[in-house]
Amino acid sequence: MAAIYSGIHLKLKSLQTPWEDKLKLARFAWISSHCLLPNKEQVLLDWCTHALTGWYSKKVEFSQDILEGLWCYLDDALHSQKLHSFIKQGKTITLRLNMAQLLLDQLEECAYDRSPLCASTILSVLQGILSSSVLSSLFTSKYELIVNLLSKFCLLACHKIQKSLHTEHQITECDTCESGLITESSQNEHATALETSKVEQITGSSPPGLPEVDANTHSKPKKSHPVANLFEVLLQVLSCYLSVQRQQANPNRVFTMVTNQLIQPLVLLRYLLTSKELASSPTRIHLSQQLRRDIRVKIDTVLQLALFPSEHLASYKGELLPAKEDSGKCGSGGTKGLLKPVNVILSKLTSQGYCEPSLLYSVKSDALTLLFKFFLESYGKGKGETEEERRMLCFYFLIRLVPVLDLHPDGYSVATAKAEAHGAVPPGRKSPPASPCTPESWNLALQAVESLLSQALSADIYNVAADRIRHKEVQLNFYRSLAQILFNEAHPSISSWYRCLKVLLSLNHLILEPDLDQLLSSAWIDAEDMEAQVQRARQLLVCSLLQIYTKLRQLPRLFSVLLSVICQPALDDRRPPLLSEGITTLLRTCFLDTPPSQILEICSSVLKSVSSYILPDLEKEREADKMEIDEGHQNQEKEDASRKLSSLSQLLHVVLFNLKTIDNASPAPLVKQCKRLVEEMQQTVNDVLHLVPSERTPSKLDAASTKRNLKKGKNGLDPKESEKVSEVKIETFWKHRAKEAALLLRYTWVEVDSLFHYYCSKYTPVDSSPIASIGESDASSSSSFVLHMESLHHSPFCSPMSRFLLKCLSLQQMKKILLASSLLHEPSTEATLNSAARFILAKSELEVRPDGEQGWDGQIGSVNSSNYHVAHWHLVTSNLPLILPHLSEEEVGQIAHILVSSLLNRQIERPKDKPPGWLSFSIISSQLIASPTFAEMASLLSATIHSFMQRIVSVLKAGNKPKICPMFLTFLEKEIGVNSPERDISQLVSTLVRKEAIVEDILLSSKTGDVYILLRDTQTTELVNLIQIISKLNQDGMNSEDLSSLFLLLLFLLTSTSRQLDQMITDCPESEDDALFLTKLLRLLDYLLEGRAFQSVLKLIHGGTLLETTVSCLLNSNSVSVGSICSASWVNLVKAAQGFIRTLVNLIIVRNSSVRLNLDQFASYLTSKEMAGRQILQSSSGASMMSAHLLLAFLTSFSQAITSNLGRSKPMDQTLTQILARTTASLGPAVEFIMKPHTNKETFIQPASIFGQVFIVEVVTVLLQCEVTPLFMKSESEQSGTQLTLIHKTLYHGFCQQILRELNSAPRPMDFLVSSLHFLSAFYTALEKITEKREEAKEGGKELEALFMQMVQNLHRLLAAPWLSSTDIGELEPAVQELLRHLVEKSSISQFNLLLLMIREGLDISKLRAGNHREVLSAVIIIKLLSCCPLPEACSKALWLIVPHIISAMVFLVRSASQDVSLTLPFTVPTVTSMTSLLRQGEGLITNPHHVILIFGALHSLPLDHLSPSVYHSVFLAVHEALFSIIQCHPQVILKAAPSFLNVFYRLVASIMQEGRQRGDGDTGAGSDVYLQCSRLTERMYTHIAATAENFTALTGFMVAQYVTELQKVTLRPDIKMHLTEGIYCVLDMCMEQDLKFLKTSLHVGVREVFNELYNSYTHYHKTQRQGENKYTV
Repeated sequence: MAAIYSGIHLKLKSLQTPWEDKLKLARFAWISSHCLLPNKEQVLLDWCTHALTGWYSKKVEFSQDILEGLWCYLDDALHSQKLHSFIKQGKTITLRLNMAQLLLDQLEECAYDRSPLCASTILSVLQGILSSSVLSSLFTSKYELIVNLLSKFCLLACHKIQKSLHTEHQITECDTCESGLITESSQNEHATALETSKVEQITGSSPPGLPEVDANTHSKPKKSHPVANLFEVLLQVLSCYLSVQRQQANPNRVFTMVTNQLIQPLVLLRYLLTSKELASSPTRIHLSQQLRRDIRVKIDTVLQLALFPSEHLASYKGELLPAKEDSGKCGSGGTKGLLKPVNVILSKLTSQGYCEPSLLYSVKSDALTLLFKFFLESYGKGKGETEEERRMLCFYFLIRLVPVLDLHPDGYSVATAKAEAHGAVPPGRKSPPASPCTPESWNLALQAVESLLSQALSADIYNVAADRIRHKEVQLNFYRSLAQILFNEAHPSISSWYRCLKVLLSLNHLILEPDLDQLLSSAWIDAEDMEAQVQRARQLLVCSLLQIYTKLRQLPRLFSVLLSVICQPALDDRRPPLLSEGITTLLRTCFLDTPPSQILEICSSVLKSVSSYILPDLEKEREADKMEIDEGHQNQEKEDASRKLSSLSQLLHVVLFNLKTIDNASPAPLVKQCKRLVEEMQQTVNDVLHLVPSERTPSKLDAASTKRNLKKGKNGLDPKESEKVSEVKIETFWKHRAKEAALLLRYTWVEVDSLFHYYCSKYTPVDSSPIASIGESDASSSSSFVLHMESLHHSPFCSPMSRFLLKCLSLQQMKKILLASSLLHEPSTEATLNSAARFILAKSELEVRPDGEQGWDGQIGSVNSSNYHVAHWHLVTSNLPLILPHLSEEEVGQIAHILVSSLLNRQIERPKDKPPGWLSFSIISSQLIASPTFAEMASLLSATIHSFMQRIVSVLKAGNKPKICPMFLTFLEKEIGVNSPERDISQLVSTLVRKEAIVEDILLSSKTGDVYILLRDTQTTELVNLIQIISKLNQDGMNSEDLSSLFLLLLFLLTSTSRQLDQMITDCPESEDDALFLTKLLRLLDYLLEGRAFQSVLKLIHGGTLLETTVSCLLNSNSVSVGSICSASWVNLVKAAQGFIRTLVNLIIVRNSSVRLNLDQFASYLTSKEMAGRQILQSSSGASMMSAHLLLAFLTSFSQAITSNLGRSKPMDQTLTQILARTTASLGPAVEFIMKPHTNKETFIQPASIFGQVFIVEVVTVLLQCEVTPLFMKSESEQSGTQLTLIHKTLYHGFCQQILRELNSAPRPMDFLVSSLHFLSAFYTALEKITEKREEAKEGGKELEALFMQMVQNLHRLLAAPWLSSTDIGELEPAVQELLRHLVEKSSISQFNLLLLMIREGLDISKLRAGNHREVLSAVIIIKLLSCCPLPEACSKALWLIVPHIISAMVFLVRSASQDVSLTLPFTVPTVTSMTSLLRQGEGLITNPHHVILIFGALHSLPLDHLSPSVYHSVFLAVHEALFSIIQCHPQVILKAAPSFLNVFYRLVASIMQEGRQRGDGDTGAGSDVYLQCSRLTERMYTHIAATAENFTALTGFMVAQYVTELQKVTLRPDIKMHLTEGIYCVLDMCMEQDLKFLKTSLHVGVREVFNELYNSYTHYHKTQRQGENKYTV
């Protein structure tokens, strides 16, 4: 047979054999094992490559189909398993060298769509070659070939991306061919069969069975997307090239090859892969994010290693550094190295032709930031003397990059010209025009500059001192020139423009200092309205400016420039608001760190600006008004001046309201400065009020004629009259502004003067009269003041902001009157206060609110007509304790009505797109009702409850009454009428007669089962909303009348209302909404039971009757189908009912409210209902399942409540035991009944499965507790002679075994696991105690020991279950600990040893290394829980004897697990927590300190970097708690290992400083709260260290040094800084004088400045306070 196929080689070489037959024979020879050829694989590959190269060199001719067949044959061969196994055997396979050039030529043809072949075939061939190290030597053996290959691949990839982006809807022939080849592998199978049949004709014999078809191995790459396949092969090429590049010994050769052939295609490809167009374009380019990221990383590595190796450092120095700075250090290196490498790189980037002209600038700007990043990483770090030289080298590289962006800073044109002379700018490119800055795209240019500057800032290449002393401020001059470009060519609509300025400001504030006025004007004062992203960048710039000048203690300098800019003429008609919420919030923070004297200086500057610039303009305009000249021009100036006055008054208000007020401890000079400021304010206020026009006449134009003309409309006005009307509008506008500013200045002055006087006795108020006037002569008394306020309020020129400020002034006036004791006894004072309170309330304004939910940012300056109602409501609610006593009952009711209406009709949550301080009407109302002070305002709380009851009664009156009207509604209609206002209803509902009528209605409905009122869905929804709001009220603040009325009304809803059914719908009589309504109603009733005044309800209806009524109404509601019993809404309803019963039974027992009478009544009702329910269940279908479920739930909760109250007193126990015996006698048979299946009318019913596993387990647990508890409470004399047995022992045993089988067999609901563990605890305890009393204790002991091991093993398996998350384990731990406590409480030493043996096996580190961390975690958790359990003496000794070994094992586990970050939360943190538990419980038991010291090593290994906020908080808390346990419970360890302790704690301090630094957008949110909690923990640890000062005396200086060293590196968030500062103050308390001297002499300059600032604040704030406290310390 072999001889038959031995002639194939000759036929392949024969010229007479057709090429079609040759190709088929070659395929057969490759796959056939019967074809014997020496070195067959190599021969066939040589034949194929020879044929291909011959065709392309025109030595051989055949058809296009044969050409494609040869390429496919080569592709199949290279991907065949046969070839790869052949290579793995160590045999050599080579390809012809000319094949490499052929492949390169074909790639180039494919890049320009000139190849007759499909690109996917060429790519697949190259993939097969590169996937084998042996075959890839075709390219890797010669560096030029692999460079050429990578260049061609990059060009092909760029071509494909650009073609896909630009010609998205065009499909070329090549694309069609590539798409068609996706199914090529499936067609190859049919072709193989056809070729095999033709081989039979040639050879005269059929070939043997074919081996595994190689096409299968090739099918996967061909099924993938062709373009994606291109990039996968490209990634292979990059990897091969990178390995070859690293092997090159000559870096100059690599640099030359990369710059000549690779840098242009690589940067172009990188830009296209990272462009947003590719990510968002719906093209046929399907590239995964990971693939794009991998290619980008490879490109970055190639460029960085090739362009910036360490060997080229001397060349870069020779080109970049000035001659005197280089000073011959790189002379020899410069001659051997490259010449002008920067020049070469930039010339390649700026040359034309390698990409489309429209993309050149984008590619160039993207590449420049990348090159600077590589340069910094390669050459930016040095040590010692070279560090400064490296920084300057990076800077000079930076100044060579910026001109490439067509930005030419002044003073650097020489360098640019030098670069042009050396060829940096190609000859074909035009020189930049006369204008120094003409980039093609300012957006791209600014983004690139921002990136370059940010990298320079991060790399710290700008040392201000070194630049000034040794380098003649070359860096400062460059950055200033760059800033000048940004200002001269300002682009405020681009966010990068602001970010560039922000980075320059961070580099050195002196860069922008000369242009500070222009910066404030462009970025703050005159900034236009813009989109949110630009607005955010602008605000960050302004905030950064404020922070930096605060640190420099130069805020007065900044504000002086700011004031000069504000007072300049406006650039346009409207300036944006001066103080946004973010800027105001930051100012508040900055002023905390600013000396008060500087803040007062700022205020004085504001007042001087008003007096010097604004008032003269207004005075001039006032004189012009009198002369009546040039009115149009004067009106514009009036508007401008009024706007400036408004801005300055708002600024002064914000500054003064964020100033820390003076007190009795303030120095005298500061008090005098405050006094001078307030006097200046008074003078300024009087001057402004003097200039504001009179309010009595609206204008020179007669008011009556104005109104008359306005009524006529525009058509009815004469030209002269219309001109006068427009003048009125203009004049009205500036008068509004001026009046607003005057009132705001007045209010600010009054408020500040009052506060200074209240808190500082050394301060004499300027406004000495208790009743201040607005400037009117007739306002000399309190009553005239209020009347004057009202007249101003109703003035036609009173804007919303003016009205708001008038109310603020009235409120301040009320405070003055209340604080003036001499006025309180005058008869007119009360009337004045009442009038002022009514004026502030303005009931008519509150009643009218605009449609929609308007918002207010909380700033007085932003009050306008749209948000005035929100600001007014905020003012009223914030000052309710002050004004409420002076309002009438009707006005209080009005407030309550508005409060309830806003909560019902609006959203009470802040929208996500709004800032944190954003307020709306409903948000203010929700905050008020949730505040603790709301319950203290008894009149308002009572009025609110009445308002709720009004709405409930209104809903009931609107409901359908099918039979008879309820008695209490009938009385209401008789006495006040059907259509009476709602406020009259509340006065009658709470009367005793109406309460008794409601009680009669409730009792009658529960007895008869009749429903008085049917409610529609909309009415039910309204009641649900009301119930949700009522549940937020404080029940303890309600008086007895309100609580009883509300409770009875809600109980009437429960018992006497139902849902009105639609006649068309009968299948689903009860919806989810009904269950939700009943659930919320029961929870609210349960909540009201806990009120202090609930006893008043029990006087109207007895507790037993109340219980019976509630249960009866729920049992009579038989509209829930059987299928809905298992729903979540039904389960919640049952739980709510159980909670109500438990709470009420506990209340009856605790208050001893006729316990026997009430509970006997309810027990009799339940037992009778249960027996009747069982009979109904046996004889009927499953429709009564709901009643059975409810009855069982009621019996369970009732029994549970009684059991929990046993042990109070002997008489009480006797009463409760008797009642419990009755319920147990009924509960036991009920449980046995539902556990058995029933058949009724050929219907199989299993009640237990319908009720659910969790419910059944809870019921059986309660039954067991009810049976066991009375037995164990009997005295010894009562138990003697009686045999302790369980009545339902068989049930409990079977139940226990069933639970043990199902506990960890599969994923289970968490509530089932918890309830099952509770049952096991109760059952084991009962069995243990009964076994002790039994005579056959020996047999019982064996049974108990077997059960002990069963439970322990199941617990271990449960905690090791893979389907339990960390949160699930945390929920299970209390139940597991309870079970463990019962297991080991009286365990024998043998049982305990078995438990310890299981723990020891679980702590095997080999299991952790094998990936089975859950089993180890189970042992760790059991140790933690076991250490907290009370143990017998022998077991306790055994445990603490091996605890040192357990700690050692846990230390190794933590160290090993810390290397895998993914195990941090699920394993490492719980292990550390277990060690902490051992440390706490081992106080006094772990005697060797060495065992505790071992833990420091484990704590030091925990990861604290690059963690999510939640994981970081868990790790931080775990380490902190471990340290706290050591310092609290093992002080002897601190004596020996204080440095180790501090090293671990220092890691916490350093990490929270890094995570708590200011991040802009990231300073708010859930993550920020996490870091704030960690800062509190750090402060707490500092205080504990200070409490044990004797152990750390010698290390306090080092602690402070570590703190200030870290503090110098970051800018902390203010809230985090506050806690850390308070903590380090405690350490400074411990420092001796020599420690302070050590710190001041040994710290570096920058760190020393930080320490001096810290110590100054310590002595100013903390030390004086501590010394004051020490005076009173014994």
